[in-house]
Amino acid sequence: MSRLLFVTSTRIGDAVLSLGVLDRLIAEMDGPRVTVACGPAPATLFRAVPGLTRVIALPKKKRGGHWWDLWRQVATTRWDTVVDLRRSALAWLVPARRRLILPAEVAAPEHRVRHIARLLGSPESPPAPRLWATPEDRAEAARRLPEGPLLALGPTANWPAKVWPAERFAELARRLTGSAGPLPGAPVAVFGGPGEEAQAAPLLAALEGLPVVDLVGRVDLTLAGACLGRAALYVGNDSALMHLAAAAGVPTLGLFGPTREVFYGPWGTRAAVARTDTPFLELFPPGYDWHDGRSLMTSLPVDKAEAAARALLAGPGAAP
Repeated sequence: MSRLLFVTSTRIGDAVLSLGVLDRLIAEMDGPRVTVACGPAPATLFRAVPGLTRVIALPKKKRGGHWWDLWRQVATTRWDTVVDLRRSALAWLVPARRRLILPAEVAAPEHRVRHIARLLGSPESPPAPRLWATPEDRAEAARRLPEGPLLALGPTANWPAKVWPAERFAELARRLTGSAGPLPGAPVAVFGGPGEEAQAAPLLAALEGLPVVDLVGRVDLTLAGACLGRAALYVGNDSALMHLAAAAGVPTLGLFGPTREVFYGPWGTRAAVARTDTPFLELFPPGYDWHDGRSLMTSLPVDKAEAAARALLAGPGAAP
């Protein structure tokens, strides 16, 4: 059986966006034994990958010490294919029949999914990110979430400027799940990672009176993907959870302001973006103070997000 070493990102979002390439290689190599190397944060994302033999989670060390740690663990294996999305020297320091290394970024703006697909030579038709789950994950997702339509919300982000106000998330949820909404009576599942409980707390408080499932910090990435796969719609800030929802095949609405969807918008035919009325360059001018803790999402009105969500649920050709 062939062997694949897949070296991917330390960040969860980028790791999710690399899953299409991993899926393509697994198919092309006819079910290889797969070893994944990544940062600690996305490690649980790969638990159900077909043919997985090992996930090597590497905390960063000074002077690149984490690369030497990885080399010591993989250098004695003869690999059929080594993929390096980190553009390190590792691929050249281990025995391999084929080496696929992420190319340098192109000059024109390009989505991350297309950029990653360049190592396969297919940026015009990149493989879409996809998720895997174990039967146990699916059963646990069914246990935690009710049957029927479900609205999933992702109110957190790794940068306060990207966070849409909690009261607007709550108002959007009430409109979408109200009697005149496209998901009448649907429960609301709130997602977030470990350590993001404080970020999500205002939204959970604002949803009082609605049927709510709090999953913030309560599920790992593979189980989160299985839970998201049960949703009728996901709405969330520009974050790893947004990419996870899109990869799960859920209609996904990403909320954007001080970041650019041309690079990191949710990927797929069932994905859309609602952007702030204030343009990106006004929100994020040269010399912006990264320590400013304010949200830059306040010029995205609920009406605009609602229209985008309704159009996404209505299907192609129904854009607002």
